[in-house]
Amino acid sequence: MRADLLTDAVDGLDEALAAVDGFDQVLVGGLLRPQPAQAAGLAGLADAVAGSPLAGRTAEASEKTAAGAADEDHFLVLAAARTALLGSVHDALVARVEEAVGRPRAEETAAPGAGAEHPVNLLAAARGWLCDLARTGWQGIDHELVGGAAPVVTAMLPEPALRRLATLLDGFAAELAASCPGATLERIPVRRWADLWSRAMLLTLPGADRTAAVTEVTGRLLPLGVDLHEHATAVQAQVHAVFEPADGTTPRLVRAGVSAPKPDTVVGAGLWQLLRPHMSLLAAVSEGRAMELDAMPVTAEGDLLWDDAHATPGEPADAFVTARVALPTATAAPVTPVDRHPARIAVPVLIEGYTVEKEDDGLAFRVAGERLAVDAVRVPAAGPLTAEAVASSGACLGLLRWDAGEFVLQPLAVERTVRKKPVAVHAGAWAGGTADKAGVRAEKAATDAVTVLRERAGRLLRK
Repeated sequence: MRADLLTDAVDGLDEALAAVDGFDQVLVGGLLRPQPAQAAGLAGLADAVAGSPLAGRTAEASEKTAAGAADEDHFLVLAAARTALLGSVHDALVARVEEAVGRPRAEETAAPGAGAEHPVNLLAAARGWLCDLARTGWQGIDHELVGGAAPVVTAMLPEPALRRLATLLDGFAAELAASCPGATLERIPVRRWADLWSRAMLLTLPGADRTAAVTEVTGRLLPLGVDLHEHATAVQAQVHAVFEPADGTTPRLVRAGVSAPKPDTVVGAGLWQLLRPHMSLLAAVSEGRAMELDAMPVTAEGDLLWDDAHATPGEPADAFVTARVALPTATAAPVTPVDRHPARIAVPVLIEGYTVEKEDDGLAFRVAGERLAVDAVRVPAAGPLTAEAVASSGACLGLLRWDAGEFVLQPLAVERTVRKKPVAVHAGAWAGGTADKAGVRAEKAATDAVTVLRERAGRLLRK
């Protein structure tokens, strides 16, 4: 790995992010009566896209908004310009990662799939609420304004094609409601709320939320590791893997995800109980096995639409062997324009030959003389991998991400030496079940909690 490429500055990156930050500050105070500082932020956004096809329309939208005369179309253009800037940042960072690891790159663009016609009135209603938010600004939000999203979300949910936008609006409104009134907020998540606002604005355009085209693939799936995401009411496991097509063509990087609702009392290793029934791949991850796929649906962005009917367990497959042999030649799938964002970057990499540096705020690897931060906080409690295991490792399989202005490594698995033998420790080792004492205790506690909740739910239904 060319670790120096991960620490060298990327041309134009700081300027693009500064333009995004300037616009995000505009949304804090609102666009109803822009102040001079807000006008400067709007002008900075227009200047940043001056050399793109968005130049003319963004300049017009910036001027109209600064004068307090903008309409919904102008706000849409501003959201598109902001998204395009962050998309360019995403592309530059991904290109830098691919150059650093020496991995081939997929040149084609992810083709959109067919999409259903959406009720225009619902999209217009969602856009109207988002524009009201922008005019008011985060400092001006109150429960009455935020509550305006509820009837829109309720009307959208019965429409399958609108659930993506409905879910986004519902979650966004819930965050805003928990922060009302905005005038009393000590800290505003400026970048996050601007991300949610701009993405939702674009999804109100007919056709913008079309998923990538779906095809079918047959071949061998070699798991690398599991990335677990936990929320108070939901949990998701995303398996990163290398797919080797049966026809002998170039291996591909793919993902397979499974999600489930959860009560807030189920935590740790108990989370796997909620996910296992929906995906046999989790058992293969625990057992260190490949999966044989037959006509498994996959999007152009590399997301497997997992169906157990199209998968059977394969031969043993060590994740570190896969990382050393198959990962370097696997191509990454292209990303659709609306999904390009630095926060999305999660590139599987294998790091070896490093030294571990313990810091006040965590760990870092020294790779070829360059410092690479380690995000051990992302390591889930639902597995045997710990920060201590990472600190004593000699090889790390993880996801390279971009966070707070630098590349960071999220460990998925490590190799460490125990009694002169290499031992692998995986974050997803308990995904399919475990005999580990700590894992068994956590599973039992979760089983007891789920049993009690089911009994209570049954009583309520009988009443």
